[in-house]
Amino acid sequence: MTDLRRREQALLGKDAAIREIHHRVKNNLQTVSSLLRLQGRRLTDENARIAIAEAGRRVATIAVVHELLAHNPGSIVDFDDVADRVITLTIETSTREKTKPYVTGIFGELPSEKATTLALVLAELVANAIEHATIAGEHLDVEIHAARKGEQLTVTISDNGPGIALPVNTDGGLGLAIVSTLVTDTLRGTINFSHVNEDAKRPGTKIVVNLPNVG
Repeated sequence: MTDLRRREQALLGKDAAIREIHHRVKNNLQTVSSLLRLQGRRLTDENARIAIAEAGRRVATIAVVHELLAHNPGSIVDFDDVADRVITLTIETSTREKTKPYVTGIFGELPSEKATTLALVLAELVANAIEHATIAGEHLDVEIHAARKGEQLTVTISDNGPGIALPVNTDGGLGLAIVSTLVTDTLRGTINFSHVNEDAKRPGTKIVVNLPNVG
């Protein structure tokens, strides 16, 4: 056996091991998410039930990234695929109905660690729009637009809801506190909150996440 052949077999073995690790991590995370859902159904306190449901959604979001990595042994993830799955998951696990997402633009490829972080940010912001920007029975449109230029990525999330109270206190709720920490500390980016149309009866909410170096 030549040295080249041995190296090829070693790489194939390494790829298979990495795939298996991500597959097992994904399965474990999905199990935890399922256990949290089961636990939530047994709770009678509404606040506790919501908190458990949100925790389960966050765990399931991370599992989405590991599921894709299980099929791709590299350290780079196609985030357009991640975004589609995360948005669908977030809406399916929401307590609100009549929500329609619109995804435009291109996220592109991201390193796996940044993909996991951005997936959590995206899920939290979409969930926040669904849970806090609608009244039961009302229709809500949520638009997610990605603009990628080299290593810079700008993600804009807007909705046609009643509009977030400005200025935003990111320390007020766990979801926005998580988003603020992940964007500024982990991804080294910025986040800005505004209204889509200040003069409208329902001004909507516009959130712009700017990441200058996504790799």
